[in-house]
Amino acid sequence: MMFNEVPFLDRFKAAAEAGFSAVEFLFPYEYSPDDLAGKARDANVQIVLFNMPAGNWAAGERGLTGLPGREQEFREGVDKAVNYAKALGVPRLHAMAGVAPAGADLAACKATLIANLKNAAAELARHDLTLLLEAINSRDMPGFIVNTQRDSHAICEAVGEPNMKMQMDLYHMQVMEGDLATSLKKYAPMCGHIQIAGCPERNEPDTGEVRYEYLFKLLDQIGYPGWIGCEYRPAGKTNEGLRWLSAATRLFP
Repeated sequence: MMFNEVPFLDRFKAAAEAGFSAVEFLFPYEYSPDDLAGKARDANVQIVLFNMPAGNWAAGERGLTGLPGREQEFREGVDKAVNYAKALGVPRLHAMAGVAPAGADLAACKATLIANLKNAAAELARHDLTLLLEAINSRDMPGFIVNTQRDSHAICEAVGEPNMKMQMDLYHMQVMEGDLATSLKKYAPMCGHIQIAGCPERNEPDTGEVRYEYLFKLLDQIGYPGWIGCEYRPAGKTNEGLRWLSAATRLFP
């Protein structure tokens, strides 16, 4: 979502030059693992996360994990994602729950979601990989199967695998629930990845109604050990909006 001023393969270098030591992205599958690994290595950045194949993105699909009848396609996507993760040294993968088809039984979608996640978690565990599930707000993605941290946590609990974790996007959380600090404290043991953006516009994190300087300190206080991913849309050119990064660096020298 950031550094769209340059082609995808050039964004690794752009991120490094802007001060980032790690990157995440939606999907790697248009590029060879060798090309991606070379770009990350040349830029000296770690790739920490990407999504499993999510179906026909151009047609509006946003994941296959909770779609009944698509189980074989999902399993093939798991295998493909694992192969990329191993080649790129990526420790975690996100399985998008998906948008429920028109007229679908939501209970059946959630049952399919849990079954697919159980199978995927077992496969990822064989490769020492963490599986992530994200709650996405219903304003940005109407019909998305998992909308709240409560739902995400309940599904992760139902899966019951130690490598099954919550991907907690604080932008989506603010849109749907608010009370971010309380949720972070409550779900900290199950949290595998954090993402941020300003709210409600989803621009830089120092814009809008959320005080990230407070939340960054809270994450340290509760012992969150992972990365904070920047999943926001720059209001202008990416580098022009990175004042917040300098301020965050001053908080944690």
